[in-house]
Amino acid sequence: MMKQDPINEKILRALSRDGRISNIELADRVGLSPSACLRRVQELEKAGVIKGYRARLDPAQTGRAFVVYVAVGLAEHTKAAQMAFEQAMQRADEVAECHNVAGAFEYMLRVEVADLPAYKAFHTDKLGTVPHVRAITSYMVMGSSKDVRA
Repeated sequence: MMKQDPINEKILRALSRDGRISNIELADRVGLSPSACLRRVQELEKAGVIKGYRARLDPAQTGRAFVVYVAVGLAEHTKAAQMAFEQAMQRADEVAECHNVAGAFEYMLRVEVADLPAYKAFHTDKLGTVPHVRAITSYMVMGSSKDVRA
């Protein structure tokens, strides 16, 4: 793990907000020369601290404005059951995130679809047909006051 200093933390915050910021503007914001700033960004990339850059998409424009968090419980607690579930979620375009969690259920999904009928189709035709799924609890997002994901 790369040790972070205050300058690197400023760089990471700025890039998290705007991954397309020019090196000159970034250098100005963090108080470095452009060459020193570029060197630090390249070091952060090489060390794997910066894993990549993404475009933030408008969910309404892409037909994915209906967001549901889904808690999934498995009937079997085996490595094979977990791997099969995770592979099925990798193939499901509606699943934006799949997390193995500790607690009352095994997985938390972030599902993004166009609307309630599209979620019902995903719930019934895809998630509901995955072997070993024992329980599905859906939490529809009604609004988001904070979202810092890229």
